[in-house]
Amino acid sequence: MSPRASNPLQPASTLPTQIRNFCIIAHIDHGKSTLADRMLQITGIVDDRSMRAQYLDRMDIERERGITIKSQAVRMPWEVDGKTFALNMIDTPGHVDFTYEVSRSLAACEGAILLVDAAQGIEAQTLANLYLAMENDLTIIPVLNKIDLPAADPEKYSKELASLIGGKPEDVLRVSGKTGVGVDALLDRVVELVPPPVGDPDAPARAMIFDSVYDAYRGVVTYVRVIDGRLTPRERIKMMSTGANHELLEIGVSSPEPVPTKGLGVGEVGYLITGVKDVRQSKVGDTITDAQKPATDALPGYTEPKPMVFSGLYPIDGSDYPILREALDKLKLSDASLNYEPETSVALGFGFRCGFLGLLHLEIITERLEREFGLDLIATAPSVPYEVTTEDRKTVTVTNPSEYPSGKIDSVREPVVKTAILAPKDYVGTIMELCQSRRGTMLGMEYLGEDRVELKYNMPLGEIVFDFFDHLKSRTQGYASLDYEPAGEQESDLVKVDILLQGETVDAFSAIVHKDKAYSYGLMMTERLKKLIPRQQFEVPIQAAIGARIIARENISAIRKDVLAKCYGGDITRKRKLLEKQKEGKKRMKMVGRVEVPQEAFIAALSGDDEVKKK
Repeated sequence: MSPRASNPLQPASTLPTQIRNFCIIAHIDHGKSTLADRMLQITGIVDDRSMRAQYLDRMDIERERGITIKSQAVRMPWEVDGKTFALNMIDTPGHVDFTYEVSRSLAACEGAILLVDAAQGIEAQTLANLYLAMENDLTIIPVLNKIDLPAADPEKYSKELASLIGGKPEDVLRVSGKTGVGVDALLDRVVELVPPPVGDPDAPARAMIFDSVYDAYRGVVTYVRVIDGRLTPRERIKMMSTGANHELLEIGVSSPEPVPTKGLGVGEVGYLITGVKDVRQSKVGDTITDAQKPATDALPGYTEPKPMVFSGLYPIDGSDYPILREALDKLKLSDASLNYEPETSVALGFGFRCGFLGLLHLEIITERLEREFGLDLIATAPSVPYEVTTEDRKTVTVTNPSEYPSGKIDSVREPVVKTAILAPKDYVGTIMELCQSRRGTMLGMEYLGEDRVELKYNMPLGEIVFDFFDHLKSRTQGYASLDYEPAGEQESDLVKVDILLQGETVDAFSAIVHKDKAYSYGLMMTERLKKLIPRQQFEVPIQAAIGARIIARENISAIRKDVLAKCYGGDITRKRKLLEKQKEGKKRMKMVGRVEVPQEAFIAALSGDDEVKKK
């Protein structure tokens, strides 16, 4: 504990002039959570005995993967020149999937610590979050972290960071979140540079929700930043987007455990508890006001979270379907951006079509379902929403290839994203080649320093969601980083490729792909299924088709019993008779026989493995 840390049991004065609201923005794994840990220790609100790594990361997955998924707010006292200040720090997620949450956290602050790894330099997500912070007119404090690493190059990256935000290299603070070096100076710099919050204490109350979490015992805990007026316990509040009224049962600050107070005034950051049991009623970005004297205008920037990627989740054991439904209902309580609806598949049985913010979100939800509820799941290949217009001018939104309309199609529109790829200059050629193979259109190229380059592309989202990131990392030996944001829609030449087993469509393997890639997709799936599906007593054709046109075919040859084994010579007609009899039997079997696809083959085909994992 630093000698200048205030006694946490005596909350700091809450005059707006003594409040500093700031957040930490950085790329994944640049040390946000470790720096936050040191701040909690140095300000004395977490003692050494209670301290643990990644203190603010509450979920096991966050701790194991070393990523922040949920924003966390914490209030810390800090003394400068005999005056005690209340520092409200908001720890933000670093991944592109959670950009909306980051933008709302930034809107709740006046300053941002731009954290860069002194061994890796600026990455794509660093830039994306920096531009978001600049749009919100925040004071930027540039900081180099991990200066204790042997590979750190503070001189080089100080220049890079200073040229990016327009300052001097000596103004870039150098800290080590691990050892605590320079963190005192950083807290002083926050007090010195971040402006105090501005608001009208006499206006009707307005507070912005920047996060909400579900607590099993207390219901929804809503984190807010008060802009105008004051919120006090036991008053009735109104959510401006839904118009719902609730009673404020408890109001307080996180320090870092909840501490109830007598109210929150202008510029303060804290939590509210209303007894509501559904996170959907506390929407991130929404404005809270006094129900008796409501404000007329909501705070700007609120949007509904929109799913970008869709995938079907099916239990491997069909009897687990009710458990999966209950599990999704419970997860929805703590994650308002998860969308799902029931769907059935001929091949996979009953399941749910789920909408996610992105691939990481999909991965986290699937992992939480498997861990927290003990489910074994199959996730179908991720797809994006397409707008399909038929010849009779009907428009259908397709999130699943099985919804694709039959008949003549007039046009198909697909979502497009603006991507920014940051990498060392040696990899420019391979990145360009990869982006062009994924139908990317180049928007520009910019050098950040001597050896790092930023490439900007417009790309279809459908080309990114499957395995683009893996290919990018492998082609650049892990050095490239990727960021993307929605950029509208475009009309494209897309078709639906069906996979047929013995003439019957297997819906789980259907896909919507670009016309130029339809043949290669059909060929890949037919070859993969030929390896995975066990041989039957009869020949099984596997076909890929666009509409009624077959574009690829593989045959699984029949298992044949040697009916001539008992013939030791003799007349040829006897052998021929036996073979004809077998042929008739095979023909009859083919008419009535059904091809059973083992569950392992589905999992292997959908995950891209060419080997069925033996249990």
